[in-house]
Amino acid sequence: MRTLYFDCFAGASGNMILGALIAAGVHAEGLKTELRKLQISEFDIEVSTVDRSGITSTHVDVRVPHEHVHRHLHNIVDIIDRTDLSDSVKSRSRAIFTRLAEAEAKIHGIEVGKVHFHEVGAMDAIVDVVGSCIGFEMLGIERFTCSKVHVGSGFAQMAHGKFPIPPPAVAELLTGVPIYSTEIEGELMTPTGAAIISTVCDTYGRVPEMSVAVTAYGAGTRQYEGFPNALRIMVGDSEVASTGESGATDELLVIETNIDDISPQILGYVMERVFEIGALDCWFTPIQMKKNRPATMVSILCDREHRRSLTELLYNETTTIGIRVRSVERECLERKTITVATVYGDIDIKIARHKGRVVNIMPEYDQVKAAATEHKTTFHSVREAAVSQFAEYGISEKAVA
Repeated sequence: MRTLYFDCFAGASGNMILGALIAAGVHAEGLKTELRKLQISEFDIEVSTVDRSGITSTHVDVRVPHEHVHRHLHNIVDIIDRTDLSDSVKSRSRAIFTRLAEAEAKIHGIEVGKVHFHEVGAMDAIVDVVGSCIGFEMLGIERFTCSKVHVGSGFAQMAHGKFPIPPPAVAELLTGVPIYSTEIEGELMTPTGAAIISTVCDTYGRVPEMSVAVTAYGAGTRQYEGFPNALRIMVGDSEVASTGESGATDELLVIETNIDDISPQILGYVMERVFEIGALDCWFTPIQMKKNRPATMVSILCDREHRRSLTELLYNETTTIGIRVRSVERECLERKTITVATVYGDIDIKIARHKGRVVNIMPEYDQVKAAATEHKTTFHSVREAAVSQFAEYGISEKAVA
């Protein structure tokens, strides 16, 4: 699995991430071409090679016209959605700005929709966020992980006054992320950098086991004596996905929580929502908690990209005050879907194979249900008709290969 590791020994900012991605192989002109799909004011990206305490790094200067615009989240989402950028770029960009808005809303005690961005709503921040998401796609990144984050120390002058480092927005964005401070003064982690990294990453700490293909550095603007103000990224392959005799093996996450004080109606709603968000599976297990209380364990199987939105759902819609997250491996048989013609209409059949041999067939539930309702017959009759058609036509293993 293509993996990107953020080594934030000097924090990170939007332009540092862009610089590191370009140094790692993202073509600058190709990046500009994709960014022009935003149809925003004229902008330019100036890329230069600089020295940061002896380390050759790539510095990116995003140049945009001066604006007197305070954008709300819906304004930024509209700019992103009206482009013909890929769905994954748009989805990830929206998630990053939504996370920024949620952090600002919590700090100021207002609704998310009423948040108006200052510096993070500026055009250069939009270029940083969307440009980073484009770069991730260009490099084919499937998994993100990060080191502990060096946030800097001292105070920073901001729009509302002088604030300690990390400033409120960064501190909120890095909730749950391991951070540290040293004698290096200054704001090393910016809100844009914190939003990007905390949105895409779900693990923090040591470099994961991986075969590193490239190591690259994105330079920060400030220079320190004897301290390289740069973001290092490592890109390579980690062995978390393979194909064996039984099929594909994926690394997924299981999100779990135990709840003993919630209405069953809410639990039903939560299960519907987790599938809408993108969970791969969800199940409830009756359990016994302390003080002999009957309870329900909610388990959600998902990929890493959906972890944040699913945990937010649990916190917002249930009474849980804590969530467990663990990595699991899922082994899947090879699957294919074919369509058979029955007296009740066309029905899709899912076929599973093991070592090239068909071992399981299953008519599509929703189609069988709809056909049974339409023709005023039983579910069993439609299902058996589909299975019989599959067998009658003697669909061979070669035909479904």
